Amino acid sequence: MTEQRIVTVFGATGHQGGSLVRAIHADRDSGFVVRAVTRRPDSDRAKELERLGAEVVRADLDDEESLVAALEGAYGAYLVTNFWEDMDAAHEKAQAEALARAAGHVGVQHAIWSTLEDTRECIPLDDDRMPTLQGSYKVPHFDGKAEADHYFTDAGVPTTFLRTTFFWENLFGAFAPQRGEDGTLELSFPMGDRKLAGIGVDDVGKTALAILKRGTDFIPATVSIAGEHLPLADMAAALSESLGQPVRYRPLTPDAFRALGFPGADEAGNMFQFYADCEDHFTGARDLDAVRAINPALQDFSTWLAAHRDEFHVA
Repeated sequence: MTEQRIVTVFGATGHQGGSLVRAIHADRDSGFVVRAVTRRPDSDRAKELERLGAEVVRADLDDEESLVAALEGAYGAYLVTNFWEDMDAAHEKAQAEALARAAGHVGVQHAIWSTLEDTRECIPLDDDRMPTLQGSYKVPHFDGKAEADHYFTDAGVPTTFLRTTFFWENLFGAFAPQRGEDGTLELSFPMGDRKLAGIGVDDVGKTALAILKRGTDFIPATVSIAGEHLPLADMAAALSESLGQPVRYRPLTPDAFRALGFPGADEAGNMFQFYADCEDHFTGARDLDAVRAINPALQDFSTWLAAHRDEFHVA
């Protein structure tokens, strides 16, 4: 029997890492086993990963020695950071650099780095369409990751740069439909009639696994993924049909969205404005046929909705 190769998965108890753990668990013939990384190996989520057969280890992105230990002996690694934990791009970049150094030190043969575009290539810092944040970024959680890409090549890590997009699972939480003044559910986004590129989280893991199974085919390469590009009005219509009650799209201006005042409103407002103003650039980089060629199970929005309808908790 061929020895199975270890894939160290960071963020294993979160959306992206968890989706790769599930994908490997579901594919018994993948040739991979999971080493799941978490800061809290005693948590319920970590114990669930153990029940799936993963080896669960503790590591912290702010402790480089722990990263080296988590990667030691692994063939591959899924590397992800969480900007939203403290919303500090400089901190996220430091964590990415530590990941790159650790992966290079132990000789990981295939790293997948979860990254995003540099929005300043489309909307320069001196463009006053949107405010500059944290001193030198338009969308810090995009731009910081893009700035971190070179750490992996500089460290000599064989890397696939996986550019993700808006997760439809955000519709359960931060961007869930809300009741309007007349009681109708509303999706409020500053997107006008532009298309939002979205994806179901499970397809991130399935695509990452397919990339790992292809060996060196995507080293080095940038793979930009989405499940479908949809105007928000079409998303609202699909939600109406799925939930069995009206959901309407309420377009806001970017300034009105940034003025909503919730934590990260400026960041999110800039992100959606980037999606809208740079629609052709962003969606054009995400060729759905090319993504489906890697991951034939890729879901469109309606397919994803059918599988997740019961997870919407609307009062």
